[in-house]
Amino acid sequence: MQKKFVGSLALLLFVNLLVKPVWIFGIDLEVQNQVGAEAYGLYAAMLSFVMIFNIVLDLGLAHYSNREIAQDPDTLARHFSELFLLKLSLGLFYFLLALVLGYFMDYWQKASSILIWLSLAQVFSSALFFLRSHLAGLHLFKWDAFFSVLDKSLMILLAGYFIYLSSGGINIEIFAILQAGSFGFSALLATALILWKVPYFKPHFKLAKFKSRLNSSLPYALLIFLMALYTRVDSVMLQQIVGEQETGIYAQAFRLLDALNQPAYLFSVILLPMFATLFAKKESVSDLAKLAFVMIYVMSLSIALAAFFESESLMAKLYVAHGEQSSILLRWLIFSSLAFGATYVFGTMLTAKGSLALLNGIAFSGFVLNIILNAVLIPTYGAQGAAFATLVTQGLSAIAQAFYSFRQASIHWGWGFFWRFLGFSVQAILLGFLIHYYLDWIWWLKMISIALFSVLSVFFWKLLAWQMGIDLLRKRFLVNSR
Repeated sequence: MQKKFVGSLALLLFVNLLVKPVWIFGIDLEVQNQVGAEAYGLYAAMLSFVMIFNIVLDLGLAHYSNREIAQDPDTLARHFSELFLLKLSLGLFYFLLALVLGYFMDYWQKASSILIWLSLAQVFSSALFFLRSHLAGLHLFKWDAFFSVLDKSLMILLAGYFIYLSSGGINIEIFAILQAGSFGFSALLATALILWKVPYFKPHFKLAKFKSRLNSSLPYALLIFLMALYTRVDSVMLQQIVGEQETGIYAQAFRLLDALNQPAYLFSVILLPMFATLFAKKESVSDLAKLAFVMIYVMSLSIALAAFFESESLMAKLYVAHGEQSSILLRWLIFSSLAFGATYVFGTMLTAKGSLALLNGIAFSGFVLNIILNAVLIPTYGAQGAAFATLVTQGLSAIAQAFYSFRQASIHWGWGFFWRFLGFSVQAILLGFLIHYYLDWIWWLKMISIALFSVLSVFFWKLLAWQMGIDLLRKRFLVNSR
């Protein structure tokens, strides 16, 4: 299972690392530079708003289907036939709900067309995620990797034309329209692939079946909703309390956190069906969890330290305005990536195990804490208060998920591993400090050095043994050569 995880992860990371950085830094970032912090701040708040209510679009069906199909691939045709019409109905209901709630949030008055297009984009995005969950459940990771970057690839081509070639440039409305179109085309193509894979397709809707599916998937839906609340509500609260410009400045720093979280998120896409399969076979998940956690932690910490120490130069290079303010926010936000990474391992493990009540309890506690911290801190400290609230909420939630994962999955990594883990972390921080303050190098060279030396030191502390990596790669190449 570790061999399959490494190979599938390598493919998914490869295609995403080709596309996602171009999207984040070449397109999304340049849109903000062209339209300004205030216009982008309103867009960011509206995007977070429509993403919060994704629960209505999915009701947890994607995660539920991923887990069920991974345990029994023969259920694919039945799952898809039963849920197809339901997904269409949920999409329509969500679209109307987003427009109605948006009216009460005053988004109709400020930018009704953007609200419409962003809502449509979420409908198509949810459909694409639902379809990809079927592919991942079947362990068709090559196709999943393709569809994980197709919408962004289309956006790069279409939005890139307006940003770099069109004399008129781009505005937020065009940007929102292109997103809806890219997600829509990708979802249509994924639907065609699924229809090709299923042995039969007979869409139908039965109330009894719907209730059965709903009872099984609602815990997943509640989890998604609660996590969306405490990860996205900060932008909405910032815009409502202190205005669009502060929200736009916050988005400048959050974009880098989001970029760093993307590779870690891809781990969870592969881990969920693998954990589900191991639990179904009553096999240990300890080794796979350890491998995934160390890889995510090392990657996140090394990049977080590089961004932390060189934040001022980095933000000044990326943005035409508000670089100094957003660099302060980045120092707070960037270490949230460690918590997000841990969640993508331990939260995914608990999801695969079916511990939804526990996860929902943790998520609800995180939501309440996040709302309280934001309500107290934003009026006084603005975006800095929101950044601090994110760091605290994500950190405590990740610790809780890790604690219960060790208990419920009987994970035993040994005290020796934890001492080496602590030693690696301290050494990485010291390396970053010494390189930043004592080497008279250009800032980007310092960033690369901090990240590189941090990654290499993981082998000194034997968190990832050379031999394990060599064996996994050798086995992977042997399988591919047959």
